[in-house]
Amino acid sequence: ITPLQQMLASGTGAILTSLFVTPLDVVKIRLQAQRTPFSKGKCFLYCNGLMDHLYVCQNGNGCTAWYKAPTRFTGTLDAFMKITRYEGIRSLWSGLPPTLVLALPATVIYFTTYDQLRDYLHARTGSRGHHIPLLAGALARLGAVTVISPLELIRTKMQSRQLSYRELSICIQSAVAQDGWLSLWRGWGPTVLRDVPFSALYWFNYELVREWLCGQARLDEATFMISFASGAISGTVAAVLTLPFDVVKTQRQIELGDSEVHPGTASKPSSTWLLMRRIHAESGTRGLFAGFLPRVIKVAPACAIMISTYEFGKTFFQKLNQER
Repeated sequence: ITPLQQMLASGTGAILTSLFVTPLDVVKIRLQAQRTPFSKGKCFLYCNGLMDHLYVCQNGNGCTAWYKAPTRFTGTLDAFMKITRYEGIRSLWSGLPPTLVLALPATVIYFTTYDQLRDYLHARTGSRGHHIPLLAGALARLGAVTVISPLELIRTKMQSRQLSYRELSICIQSAVAQDGWLSLWRGWGPTVLRDVPFSALYWFNYELVREWLCGQARLDEATFMISFASGAISGTVAAVLTLPFDVVKTQRQIELGDSEVHPGTASKPSSTWLLMRRIHAESGTRGLFAGFLPRVIKVAPACAIMISTYEFGKTFFQKLNQER
């Protein structure tokens, strides 16, 4: 199939994943806000199943339209019911459009690059070894993170200060003049440390599990359910193994948000390793694996939906091309 068809398949997968996972995170944030209301200038993380996004509260209780209603929730299911009943079903997808603007191109670049790289490495080396998905996954993610990183920083600036596009360009120009072009890639390091190992482990396990399941079912090609199960298993394994980097990435993103809200008072961001040592000293090994359950609950279905939709899309285009 053509790269354009791969892009269409991955774009469809990205939209479906976002539509499914966003309500889970909206409910999680609403429950968090109820326990400890966000103060002015405070940041919180939101994830649509594909990538994390930093939101900065402008004026205390009116962070975004996300939880302006004074509804009290007793638990997750209660939150789903009450948000749907009192605020309308659209409330469950709050904040989705701006996240799709970034998530769609990132996912399309990532999945298409992975497929192209894997096929190229297979052809170039003449090997079908399991090290090829590992290498292709790592390189594809590195490329996607590098392309998207400046956009992530620009979006944080826009959310923290409600800038117009003209003010934003002045803001970026002054940042570049002050700290050089590399300042646009602030936070790139921790993102790479989390996402590249995740991606390498994910694709390595995915190809391995899919091959094994096809062998068990005596099938030449993976079905939708085999792709779904392989995606969920490999996503879970990769999420657990890279969790300490995820904890550090969250800390760094919040530091970044704080520095946008209070440019004068922000301390110089500490290195990834220093942060890891600090978390370990304060909370032990458990601190590095904080948020284990929410991350796995979110990552497993997101990976499963994304990869099975992507594989289904590719199969659809392959059949279409054969018929033509």
